[in-house]
Amino acid sequence: MKLVSFERAGRAGFGAVVDGGIVDLQAALGGRHASLRALLEADALGEAAAALAGRAADFPLAAVTLLPVIPDPDKIVCVGLNYGEHVRETGRTVTETPVLFLRVPDSQVAHGQAIQRPRESQRLDYEGEIAIVIGRGGRRISEADAWSHIAGYSCYNDGSVRDWQVATSQWTPGKNFWRTGGFGPWMVTADEIAPGQVMTLVTRLNGQEMQRTTTDLMIHSIPRQIAYISSFIPLKPGDVIVTGTPGGVGNKRTPPVFMQPGDVVEIEVDAVGVLRNTIADD
Repeated sequence: MKLVSFERAGRAGFGAVVDGGIVDLQAALGGRHASLRALLEADALGEAAAALAGRAADFPLAAVTLLPVIPDPDKIVCVGLNYGEHVRETGRTVTETPVLFLRVPDSQVAHGQAIQRPRESQRLDYEGEIAIVIGRGGRRISEADAWSHIAGYSCYNDGSVRDWQVATSQWTPGKNFWRTGGFGPWMVTADEIAPGQVMTLVTRLNGQEMQRTTTDLMIHSIPRQIAYISSFIPLKPGDVIVTGTPGGVGNKRTPPVFMQPGDVVEIEVDAVGVLRNTIADD
């Protein structure tokens, strides 16, 4: 399934993308689940799949405003420096454990919406990444069990305001400006992507390829990330883990390349789809 969160006629909802548009799963399930996160909390993906079977779209995709895949996650944990090429271009060293930082939900926009370049900086950079959404929560999850805790996968643009990011040793400001990150267009459920399946990640800016990698090149694998994060904080359904960006970021190019108003940035994951955002001044 391709699951989305959306707004329509002033109401927030969630559904599944099918040929011809969207099935309103909230309505199809009798209103028993208020959001996609609530569906995951109820461990009801199977229920959603059964409700979807043989059902035609309720309305076209163009009739809704998409929201970030999980608009209200309890936490968004991002992994830094997780591809060798990116480690090398930043002049850092590989760490024994994952480098982590947090994003807040207000720092995100959905597919098709404009990422906002803040007035405080003109150094807004792209970072194409793969996001995983937790379906089954837990504490101290083992690497062997980690795949079974994933609800699905999505595309993510960890938009970074570089001068604010490097102003101190803590990255929080540069990673959390309002509406600087993209999350979407949908979540492809884990039953459609095999555990350990090698996925290709590509970032394009105005049609030009800027980043390309495959998930087998991660320094810390997805199971390792889940195990490490859950060792110190319980993961909950709907939590988002953003798994790291490869080399080719704009800040490390000569000359640097930053996103400008009017630009179009695309993050493509072959097993998921394409997250597309324009850039606008805040």
